[in-house]
Amino acid sequence: MTRRAIRLWFLVHKWSSLVCTAFLLMLCVTGLPLIFHDEIDWLTEEQPEFGMPGVGSSGTAEGLLPLDEMMQRALANRPGEVPVFMAFDNDQPSMTITTAPRPDSPAADMTIQSFDRSTGQQIGMVADSDGGVMHFLLQLHTDMFLGLPGMLFLAVIGILFTAALISGIVLYAPFMRKLDFGTVRVSRSPRLKWLDYHNLLGIVALAWTLVVGLTGVINALSTPIEDIWQAGELADMTSAYAGREALPPARYGSLDRAMAQARAVLPGNNPQFIAFPGGSFSSDHHYAVFFQGDTPLTERLLTPALIDAETGAFTDARPMPWYYQALSLSRPLHFGDYGGLPLKLLWAALTLFTIVVLGSGLYLWLVKGESSSRAHLRKIEQLAVPAK
Repeated sequence: MTRRAIRLWFLVHKWSSLVCTAFLLMLCVTGLPLIFHDEIDWLTEEQPEFGMPGVGSSGTAEGLLPLDEMMQRALANRPGEVPVFMAFDNDQPSMTITTAPRPDSPAADMTIQSFDRSTGQQIGMVADSDGGVMHFLLQLHTDMFLGLPGMLFLAVIGILFTAALISGIVLYAPFMRKLDFGTVRVSRSPRLKWLDYHNLLGIVALAWTLVVGLTGVINALSTPIEDIWQAGELADMTSAYAGREALPPARYGSLDRAMAQARAVLPGNNPQFIAFPGGSFSSDHHYAVFFQGDTPLTERLLTPALIDAETGAFTDARPMPWYYQALSLSRPLHFGDYGGLPLKLLWAALTLFTIVVLGSGLYLWLVKGESSSRAHLRKIEQLAVPAK
């Protein structure tokens, strides 16, 4: 590698790291409790007792109240509102129904009601703006309360983080050429000791930080990805309805008939949620019944079946395109939701490693400043470029 190339990689690593460090520290600190959001919710919230434990929407419908009746109960609690989503739990007979003043209302105006479908009893209600501490942390982690601009900004931060990691790998190889892996020179100056910690923890957590960084970028682009799907695949699936006036809620047909039609088209799959007409996940005329697979991997991949909301006739069903599948797989991978508590503990440990790497990198820049950076660069050049 030439001296010019080393200097270029050094500048990329230095400035990409400095620009994103403060935001990455915020993301790590907020992301740490979010890894354990299920466990925290279980400890801090009262757990409902279901009338028929263990009977979920993926099992027999016997003993479960009809979807139409559940919808009537939800709308009775929110007069004047319209349905937006109906979601299912395939492990127990719980379900949520989301309503809002309009089908295209922003998330802040939506209200989520939880029900026991075996008894019809309401077990909770929460407005999107009243989600407590975990909701606050999730919003800060997702978009910093800035909506789409905040998400796009964090996507840029994720790209800079990826650039910092790749440039760090390039610089690490020549720097460690004369040192054993894992060497920490504790007897030398504090700055040199923290440089070794920075390099060691950075390389140990490298694969994880790349995965979390790239999945974070994909997650931050979720809104554009959903818009592309709606403008492309969804528009193609509903092309026969183009130009028609939007279907008013008063003319919505039976949900149970729509579900039966969707199940007949996609047997062996579990329904995850229904998107109602007018929202971002459906057309102006359809119930979009989203199904998930029945394995740990395929349960993350969705296939929508579009049912005419007025007539109950089947319109189309096709798997989500590759870019949306990448988004679906990246969401749980970002927070370690694939492997239960052991994987979450590993994710938490690696998050702490990353906090130390970020903090030590900031320390290395602040202590002795530019002169020390130049000395570090000369050291890498000496190791990487053989003397003639």
